[in-house]
Amino acid sequence: MTEMFELMRQIAELGGPVILILIAASVYVLAIALYKLLQFRIAGVGRHRALQEAVDAWDEGDRGAAALNLKRSKSYLVPVIEMAFTATREDNDRLVTEAERRFSKLERGLRSIENVAQLAPLLGLFGTVLGMIEAFQALQEAGSQVDPSILAGGIWVALMTTAAGLAVAMPASLIHSWLEARMDEERGIADHAIQTVLRPQGARAARTVPAGAPQHA
Repeated sequence: MTEMFELMRQIAELGGPVILILIAASVYVLAIALYKLLQFRIAGVGRHRALQEAVDAWDEGDRGAAALNLKRSKSYLVPVIEMAFTATREDNDRLVTEAERRFSKLERGLRSIENVAQLAPLLGLFGTVLGMIEAFQALQEAGSQVDPSILAGGIWVALMTTAAGLAVAMPASLIHSWLEARMDEERGIADHAIQTVLRPQGARAARTVPAGAPQHA
């Protein structure tokens, strides 16, 4: 622990408090990303094979197979599809709301990652401006005895905060985009499943009048 604090102190002296803030932000993003991966795994995000088989069986009119496949599924969407099995078309909005309630739990923390991705470059730029101010102040204090190394050293230290901000922002942006894409895919799967259950193809086929059958007015 002593060595870690000493390292933090050296980093703070070199890049200023902005560097420490960016390090803390990167650790925060990493913690959220690992938590979301664990949460997605427990919820069964992306693992809807049994659920899809249940929906396909329902679409074909095989209610027994649909119920058995749904019991095998570990997807977090199982309660929504169970409700859809006993619902009518008028219940579509309620089913979508139930699905969205589950999506909102999975999306907690995504806004924080997005905020870090947007603010990290600005923090880096802010640190650079502060560093440049200090560099020019040192140059002014030197007076006529100007040493180019004073200005050069101050500039590279100042630019280090911009590089650190970008180094934090780019992975955070990629992580946010990937998690958001997964949730968009989950919404598409849920919407397709709900609409298929509420409007099964088997039911439409059963209502279709066979060719040659007598027509009634």
